[in-house]
Amino acid sequence: MALENKLNITDSAELARVEEKNSKQKALELFEKKLLDTIEVGTFSGLKKIHSYLFNDIYYFAGNMRTVNIAKGNFRFAPVIYLEAALKNIDNMPQSTFDEIIEKYVEMNVAHPFREGNGRSTRIWLDCILKKELHQVIDWSKVDKEDYLLAMERSPIKDVEIKVLLKSALTDKIDDRQVYMKGIDASYHYEGYNTYSIEKINEEN
Repeated sequence: MALENKLNITDSAELARVEEKNSKQKALELFEKKLLDTIEVGTFSGLKKIHSYLFNDIYYFAGNMRTVNIAKGNFRFAPVIYLEAALKNIDNMPQSTFDEIIEKYVEMNVAHPFREGNGRSTRIWLDCILKKELHQVIDWSKVDKEDYLLAMERSPIKDVEIKVLLKSALTDKIDDRQVYMKGIDASYHYEGYNTYSIEKINEEN
């Protein structure tokens, strides 16, 4: 069953395709219109604005904290009853070093504050923090999908793997559109969708 959506799409595969195309277009707008420069960096408030912008055309819950418990495989994300407190704690986490930033990213992944679209939104959020604090971002094209999934799965217990993986993919190309969009492209590999490339979006616009 497809998630309830503003477009009344009932087929989950069709919804995934439309959501992918639309969210990539919106992500590109965030970058090209420099809207990310107006968003509070490293807070749930900033993440909410990113999520809302990416998914407001598709989902009624865009930018809203989830109200249901969710799990992926055998891993359960933060229970709804503790979610608000967890997000406040994440807001207060330091973010001045690479290790601190990744620890904050791991905690936000565990919180998984939205019903859908957490990975895409949080990767943009992570890059915003890295850009502000370290003047670097992740080149997601250099991050192996399977290594990433395994490292993130283990990160709540041991975050060394994800730190090593992401540190090796750091780049100072903080204003490069293709580098930025790779974080969105990667999300569809991680979440099992077919990629709708940025090149295809450019062809259609």
